[in-house]
Amino acid sequence: MVATPIGNRGDFTSRALDVLRQADVIAAEDTRVTGLLLKHYGISTPMVSLREHNERGMAEKLVSRMQAGEVVAQVSDAGTPAISDPGAVLVATAHAAGVPVVPIPGASALTTALSAAGFTAPHALFYGFLQPKSGQRKAELAQLQALPFQIVFYEAPHRILECLADLVEVLGPSREAVLCRELTKTFETIRRGSLAELHAFVAADSNQQRGECVLVLDAAAAQPKAAGDEYDSLLLPLLAELPLKQAVALAVQISSAPRNLLYERALQLKKAGDT
Repeated sequence: MVATPIGNRGDFTSRALDVLRQADVIAAEDTRVTGLLLKHYGISTPMVSLREHNERGMAEKLVSRMQAGEVVAQVSDAGTPAISDPGAVLVATAHAAGVPVVPIPGASALTTALSAAGFTAPHALFYGFLQPKSGQRKAELAQLQALPFQIVFYEAPHRILECLADLVEVLGPSREAVLCRELTKTFETIRRGSLAELHAFVAADSNQQRGECVLVLDAAAAQPKAAGDEYDSLLLPLLAELPLKQAVALAVQISSAPRNLLYERALQLKKAGDT
């Protein structure tokens, strides 16, 4: 699994180049794109096309070749294969057949964008591409809005403006994010601001609606805990089986917590359940 540059050819590692020269065959997402890259470095290794629509069948053929002793190098059009790109099926097929899988690390839009974002939340979620239609995209975002992680999205240039509009609508205009466009390329853009500011920035400059985009969303702010929520695991099953007063009375006996605290929390839980 060979990582190739996401833009700047200077990010190609010497190890990756050696592997591509020595491999028996290169499995490429688009042989035309990879062919230009190989030509630049004088690499003449034969290629086969491994794309989304033929990945399963081609994976079986390539694993058979590996079992016969050949070395197969998998690349995507840019960056690290199998990350929102073909490659994972080939890797899984190789594992199942007992064929060694060797990652050759290098450029990745995911890690490049995270390193340039500057958010301090200790955890990050790579989401990849959102749904292309607005309604489905909003539904996805609604499920993600409260997560306490940085979230990384990939987005196509022709959808970046409407995607930002949906982010503003669902997550709120003040949520912080970073737009990374054309990473490592000549017209690289790295812009940090609120979602509203980023939407206005992209809307005002058509050049920002061209090229591959990565969005890094800051983690959601921690929500204040409700008083007595530490007793939810006790109250919820009791409320499911008993009237409110009996559930609270039993919870007081079990926990020795103040009755008023448990009663107020039970009311909140019951109301939430009814709605």
